[in-house]
This record gives sequence, C-alpha cells and structure tokens, in this order.
Amino acid sequence: MKNWQSLLVTPDTTLEVAVATLDHAGARIVVVVDDQGRLLGTVTDGDVRRALLKHLPLTEPVANVMWKTPLVAGPDWSRERMRAVMENRRLLQMPIVDSQGVMVGLETLHDVLDERQFDNPVFLMAGGFGTRLYPLTENCPKPMLKVGDKPILELILESFVDAGFHRFYISTHYLPEMIRDHFGDGSRWGVSISYIYEEEPLGTGGALGLLPKDDIQLPMFLMNGDLLTRVDYRGLLEFHAQQNSIATMCVREYKHQVPYGVVQAQGAKVVSMVEKPTQKFFVNAGIYVLSPELLSGVQPGKRIDMPTVLEEAIRNQQTVSMFPVHEYWLDIGRMEDFQRAQEQIRSLI
Repeated sequence: MKNWQSLLVTPDTTLEVAVATLDHAGARIVVVVDDQGRLLGTVTDGDVRRALLKHLPLTEPVANVMWKTPLVAGPDWSRERMRAVMENRRLLQMPIVDSQGVMVGLETLHDVLDERQFDNPVFLMAGGFGTRLYPLTENCPKPMLKVGDKPILELILESFVDAGFHRFYISTHYLPEMIRDHFGDGSRWGVSISYIYEEEPLGTGGALGLLPKDDIQLPMFLMNGDLLTRVDYRGLLEFHAQQNSIATMCVREYKHQVPYGVVQAQGAKVVSMVEKPTQKFFVNAGIYVLSPELLSGVQPGKRIDMPTVLEEAIRNQQTVSMFPVHEYWLDIGRMEDFQRAQEQIRSLI
C-alpha cells in the first residue's frame, strides 16, 4: 500500500484522531507503533465500531482498544502468499515488519485482489414530498435537489457504484417522472435501475412489499434518498453476514446534555448529584441491510415504517443488529442541513 506511513499512530493517540485517520485514508486500519517504529498493535474499523457500541469516549487512547497480536508478514513474502493467508484468515489488512518488528509496509486485500463487483441489490427510497424544504421542493423531489452540481440521489448512487454495486431499485411517488428521466435504466453509470412506484405513500418500509421478491436472493441495502454519507458499504455488508442477522440498521451516536443538575435519590435521601450530565443514545441513520426473508413479511400496498418492520422481526425472535457509523453522515431534512451540505460537498468528492 502506498502512503502507509500516514496510518501510523502512537499508543496515546486518541480514538478521535484514529477515526479521523480511518475516514481520511480509507484503509480501515491504523497501526500503533512505538518511537522506534516497532509494531505494537492495530486498530481496525471494526475495533472502533465495537468501542462506539460500548460508548467509550473518543478521548480514549488507542492502546486501550488495539489488537496487540496482529498477524504480520515478512518483507520477503510474495503477494501470492499474502493473498492466500489473508483470504484464509479473512483479513483485510496485514502489516509487514522486519526481523526487529519494525513496520516496513502494509498490504491490503483490496490491493492484492481484482476489483470485486457485488450482486446485492440496493433499494433507494425517493418517494417523499420533502415538505420541510419547501419551496425548493415545490416542483422538485427532495432527492433530486442538487448538492454542488449533482442531485442528492445521484451522489448516493455513485457512492454505491464506486463500492462495486450495480443492481438498483428506486422507489418513487412525488414527481416520479423527474427521477425516471434523469436516471433512465442506469446504463449511463454502467448499472441497472428498476423503479417501484407507490400510488399512495407507504411509509419508509411499505415499498418493500412492492419489490419483485423472487429477484431478491441476496441481502439488500435499503437507504433513504436524502442522505450524504461515506459509510463503508462493503464493511456494512460483511458485518451483516458475520452477525447472521435478518436485518442490520446503521446507527449514529447522539449526545444530549441535560441543562440541569440531576439528582439521584432513594426515597427522600439524596445519594448523588451530577451537574448537567451528558446522555448518549444510538439513533437510526436511515441505512439498512435486509436479508431476503424479511421482505416476505411486508404485504404489498401496506403502509408501514421501517422501525415497525424491525420491531416485528424482534418480536418474532429474529436477530436485528446495529452498525455504528463513524464516517461522515448528513440527513438533509431541513433547510439548514441543505445549506450545510452545499458547504461540505467539496470534501466528499
């Protein structure tokens, strides 16, 4: 891998800096070394997400979450040997160290394999009215509003195409002809696009009942058509498979500071007081991976929202997992979000 040195961090580096390095480099790993460059451990994208699931603060040093015994290669290893080991051990990256344990390189599975194409379908929800962005949406569906010089929905489509996905469905309702005229059959991007038309708004999950279920044989992405994100779609798909889930929901950490001192009591006895504590929650990020069997439970024409679909799966003792998103993410729901997207788009493309 070129520029692997940019992924080196020291043990006292914070998780916040590690996340920024992961997001910037796109290698899904940072390597922890000492002052002499000797390998101490690695922090992968998965390690960061597990830390977020535990609500560890971003001020935590990477030494507390790193994997201390990563599998390494020697500088004399051939690429064929590295590829064989990485595929056998299901590794996405492998540090290369010399006889003294000093980092001399980093190999990634992405670099040693040909570009892969994924047959998993992608379902983009683009049927909403976007009333909170009126008057911009008076004559334009919200997903077709331009951020920079491209519609939001086109930016989403291209992010999936860049990750290797080529089968798309788009749900439409409000001004559907504008979406169809712009995207056509997808050949402009080298992909296939089919359209699902909702005669009546069916909620965030109801359009699932209109899909050709016999054609959905692999886990499917479902994503709102008003999001900008750099989430790792391949990593999300791998996570879904590892969890053996019927559904995986992307989540974001949301912090809320109580503006008052919080008092804990036992009866009339005060046992503790915390001044303006910060509470942390996971909130729905509007991106899902759904196994094919989940679709069979959504009836055609039935209005239902995705949280209800997932709640029914949980009641049926089916596994629903969550995937914490640390990458860039912006829900363009309000006018101020739309303006923020215009300011930030140059850093995303």
